[in-house]
Amino acid sequence: MKIDEFIESLRKLNIDITSRQLEQLEEYYNLLVEWNEKINLTRITLKDDVYLKHFYDSATIVKVIDLNKIDNFCDFGTGAGFPGIVIKILFPSLNVTLVDSLNKRINFLNIVIEKLKLEKIVAIHSRIEDFARTHREKFDLVTARAVASLPVLLEYATGIIKKDKYFIAMKASIDEELEQSINAQKILKIKLIDKNSFLLPKENSVRNILLFQKQERTNLKYPRNLSEIKKKPL
Repeated sequence: MKIDEFIESLRKLNIDITSRQLEQLEEYYNLLVEWNEKINLTRITLKDDVYLKHFYDSATIVKVIDLNKIDNFCDFGTGAGFPGIVIKILFPSLNVTLVDSLNKRINFLNIVIEKLKLEKIVAIHSRIEDFARTHREKFDLVTARAVASLPVLLEYATGIIKKDKYFIAMKASIDEELEQSINAQKILKIKLIDKNSFLLPKENSVRNILLFQKQERTNLKYPRNLSEIKKKPL
């Protein structure tokens, strides 16, 4: 995806990117390629591919949610910062928390935050389950992009989302995981309210964005064994 194609594709998502935001993404890309030679951040390094498969793909969460109405946003299992860093660049007013279990990725993210002069953003080194225990019902929106199976994602996301707020799972193939998550949704009191399936431009690979809303506060022992949740009849 060339830069002009990227700009036009964002415009179709109702995102009008500024020259400063384009500069930040360019610097982000350069840092990604530089640090990818030192630590394993991504197998995707060609510029056109990064802009399509990482930058544009991250931005597509706006298909299911208005980020202008969100305050506190958490991206767990963020890896090299997708979608969290991209969303922060495109929506700078968001308060963003990035969580990842590998400290070397957090070190990279802190360099990105410093170099791009991003504000109201923090990168935290933590396992998702440990982070979830200490950040109960803190966020308006939680995202996870290709991190774990959907039942597991729902387990940890539900605990850190405020009542009536949202979790977004970004997936490729999803039908089997959706079926597996039905019981977990009922027990965790979180409901699928939107599903947007589309083909990524140019390469036509399948993408699914699932929007869940937390229906009520939960007092379940946390975390639970989701292998049991999947099997438990309701």
